[in-house]
Amino acid sequence: MIGLDTNVLARYYIDDEADPQAQRQRLAARRLIESGQPLMVSKSVILELEWVMRGYYSFAPAEVALVMQHLLEQAHIVVEDRDAVEQALSNCEVGIDFADALHHASYKSCDSVATFDDRKFARRAKKLGLAPAVVVVA
Repeated sequence: MIGLDTNVLARYYIDDEADPQAQRQRLAARRLIESGQPLMVSKSVILELEWVMRGYYSFAPAEVALVMQHLLEQAHIVVEDRDAVEQALSNCEVGIDFADALHHASYKSCDSVATFDDRKFARRAKKLGLAPAVVVVA
């Protein structure tokens, strides 16, 4: 099994036509990912890929979700803590920031999640009734 780094996935999913090196790397990434051999993607790589697509390449949240769904559909790719990634995508679709959603999904065995982010994370999580509860540290 081969573990994939963020840059391999980024080259596979992002067509950076302006950069000749990126085009060569994209072909290599396609050969590897489409080879059918066993591959693995860690949660940290998923998180970084989302940040690169959204923060650097200005992908819309819906575009990021399509990429993540495609990745999860690949039978030969093992995604670390797949259930948490799927839950994060689901919560992201209803308004939770992807990073917060992935953190929250990773804490499913906890009683609560502590944060200072009252506006975006805690309020939305409460409104959605997410468990574990997200509480603001006072």
